[in-house]
Amino acid sequence: MSKHTLFVCKSCHRSSEEPAEGQSCDGSILLDTLNALSAQQFTAEDLEIRPVGCLWACSRGCVVALANPEKRTYLLVDLPTDEEHASALLQLTQMYMNHRKGAFIWDKLPKQLESAMFACIPSSLSSSLDEDSEED
Repeated sequence: MSKHTLFVCKSCHRSSEEPAEGQSCDGSILLDTLNALSAQQFTAEDLEIRPVGCLWACSRGCVVALANPEKRTYLLVDLPTDEEHASALLQLTQMYMNHRKGAFIWDKLPKQLESAMFACIPSSLSSSLDEDSEED
């Protein structure tokens, strides 16, 4: 199985106002929080948290994508930068990593992330959209 990647848009900012000079964007703050928390949970071989310049969902920041070449990819939006939401995101990441297709049961999704789920993109290696059932 190939490595799992959590892409984090480091230029996201939840406010419509530009950050003050010297102030970090919210995406960078979320990235730092995720890196600090993930060190306690994941090895570098299991999960790569990769900053990206932009995930092109600027009106929906903070934005992350959870991906693996062999699984569906999830796009999550409107994420706060606090530790509670970062922990929930890492909990979802663990669920994703544990499932062979990256699926999860909606009822088990961390409550903090229910409104953040924006898109599920099928794996390019998948032969059919119909065969990707959540219960598989």
